[in-house]
Amino acid sequence: MDKKIIVSPSILSADFAKLGEEIKSVKNVGAKWIHLDVMDGHFVPNITIGVPVVKSIRKITDLVLDTHLMIENPEKYIEAFAYAGSDILTFHYEACKDQNQIKEIIAQIKTLGKKAGISIKPKTEPEKIFPYIDSVDLVLVMTVEPGFGGQEFMHECAQKIPIIKQNAPNDLIIQVDGGINNLTSKICTSLGATSLVAGSYIYKSNDYKKSIESLIL
Repeated sequence: MDKKIIVSPSILSADFAKLGEEIKSVKNVGAKWIHLDVMDGHFVPNITIGVPVVKSIRKITDLVLDTHLMIENPEKYIEAFAYAGSDILTFHYEACKDQNQIKEIIAQIKTLGKKAGISIKPKTEPEKIFPYIDSVDLVLVMTVEPGFGGQEFMHECAQKIPIIKQNAPNDLIIQVDGGINNLTSKICTSLGATSLVAGSYIYKSNDYKKSIESLIL
């Protein structure tokens, strides 16, 4: 696997009846991260996993737990998800009321010894996160409306990637999530993305190794 591009398989599309096995399967074919989509039914119109599931996953894998909080009031849950074993905690710009709240959440994550990420929805301009770009480890660009897996890639959202890259530190991870497959992945990486989240494309395929490799080759 290309070390420059981090593939983060999203378990949202995995078989939850055998989740431990599904996580081990992608690890065995080269995945270093696992993407955990946390949805609360308020910030997004769907409910997925919570703290107990993350804690259980932590017990059975040493992969980086890349936790994407699609929730309201993220500051109330940062500590719980950190103690559950998340390595990266990404929250949404749109879930915050002002700059102070965003800065406090980033500081909270860092104080807990975790990497901090900030995510933007399709309608949010990338310039909105520029005040925080030097203090986060990861920026997540959503190329679908967050809330459900299997949506079609929104090409116009990918144009945010070079704008962020031009204004970001060299070590910032630029992650893209939504409609990622062997074709859209090339669009994103050519524009400067360094991490790709893929759920359906990997977990609905018959060959996890081939699917993951096709995202970066």
